[in-house]
Amino acid sequence: MKLQPQSLAELTVALAGAHARREAVAAIDLGALARVLEYHPEDLTITVEAGITLAALQNELGRHGQWLPVDPPGGDRLTVRDLIDHNPSGPRRFAHGTVRDHVIGLAAVRADGTLIHSGGKVVKNVAGYDLAKLLIGGGGSLGVVVEVTFKLRPLPELERFLALSCGSPEEAEARLDAIAGSELSLESLDLHGRAGAGTTELILVAGFAGAREDVAWQVAQAGLLGWTEESSLEYEACFWADPTPGQCVSVLPSRLISTVRQMPGIPFLARAGNGLVYHRGPAVPAAIAPGPLRLMQRLKETFDPHQILPAVLPPAAHTPRQ
Repeated sequence: MKLQPQSLAELTVALAGAHARREAVAAIDLGALARVLEYHPEDLTITVEAGITLAALQNELGRHGQWLPVDPPGGDRLTVRDLIDHNPSGPRRFAHGTVRDHVIGLAAVRADGTLIHSGGKVVKNVAGYDLAKLLIGGGGSLGVVVEVTFKLRPLPELERFLALSCGSPEEAEARLDAIAGSELSLESLDLHGRAGAGTTELILVAGFAGAREDVAWQVAQAGLLGWTEESSLEYEACFWADPTPGQCVSVLPSRLISTVRQMPGIPFLARAGNGLVYHRGPAVPAAIAPGPLRLMQRLKETFDPHQILPAVLPPAAHTPRQ
């Protein structure tokens, strides 16, 4: 069964009915629930319905010189519900984290039609259990998120990117160590590889954002470390433009280079500061410990004992939703 509610009330009634009939729901379209409910630019907070797209949200915020600091691949097509269900991220995750770090509160409908709330609408709200941490990244298996309140950030006055080509994984590792030990405050830090003739050219890209004077100082300091080539996020767009399904490996940042060494000749894109490596090589089996799997199953049984909502396992190693 597919649901396409036109209102929150319609969704709660539909789920309550499905729960009573023990009828599984295959999909839920929240396209009709896409309003901005409350926006207080002076407080840097906004409350929206989960059917609104990230692009529409960022457009509204941009009119006030603000943004939600998340930049996942395909962000123009994703809805706020997608952000909450899968917690995707992009290159600016290095400085700003994932959407999980910007949610103040949310409302969701459980499988039996019950409306639940977590958090509130102000930054310092700490009331109640933090159900948001369970729902974010849960794939919609524990409840249907219908409303989210975010804390926002001012748009940076200036953003610049610098690239640095490396002749070997060892050089890339040395360059990463040098920038980590510097006084630089980066917006993003990626390593990507272009394959050719059985080898992979390694390119580091660092992003700087903020006040114009601060960015100018950062760029000058990076130049002293050898970062002088102007760049952009074009490599990011190119990697995700390939329709071939990608794999994802999540490792400690300290193990990033050793992981890259195992992918000679394979195009990849790595969040060098976070330890995520996306690539289009052979699939890497997901290594999920039994403990977390059992815990997730218990949560599913508690929130949705009759399996009304889709049962989603943790993201596999090949899924770019880390």
